[in-house]
Amino acid sequence: QIQLVESGGGLVQPGGSLRLSCVGSGFTFSRYVMRWFRQVPGNEREMVAAISTNNRTTNYLDSVKGRFTISRDNAKNTVYLQMNSLKPDDTAMYYCRRALDFWGQGTQVTVSS
Repeated sequence: QIQLVESGGGLVQPGGSLRLSCVGSGFTFSRYVMRWFRQVPGNEREMVAAISTNNRTTNYLDSVKGRFTISRDNAKNTVYLQMNSLKPDDTAMYYCRRALDFWGQGTQVTVSS
C-alpha cells in the first residue's frame, strides 16, 4: 500500500521557519521525483518545489525562491521542505506528491502574528 505522510506544519509568526517532512512507504522511494504543493481554499493546488531522484536538480515556485529549500534522504524515504522567512501569503495546506500520481494527506501551515 502506497502511503505519503506529511508532518511539521503549524502556526508560525511572519519571518519564522518551519521544516516539513514527508515519509513515503509501499514503493521504492529513490526511483521517483518528489514534489511539494500547496493549496488555499478556493484555489487550485500549486507546485512549490520539486526534486530529482538523486538530489541534483530542484525547481521552485518563483515566490519561494531563496526562502524554501527542498531536499531528500533516500535512505529514510523522506523528502523535506525547509521554509524560511515565512510570509502570511505562505499560509496553506501543504502536500507532498510522488511524481504525478499519489498525494499525501497534507499538513497545515499558518503564518500569522
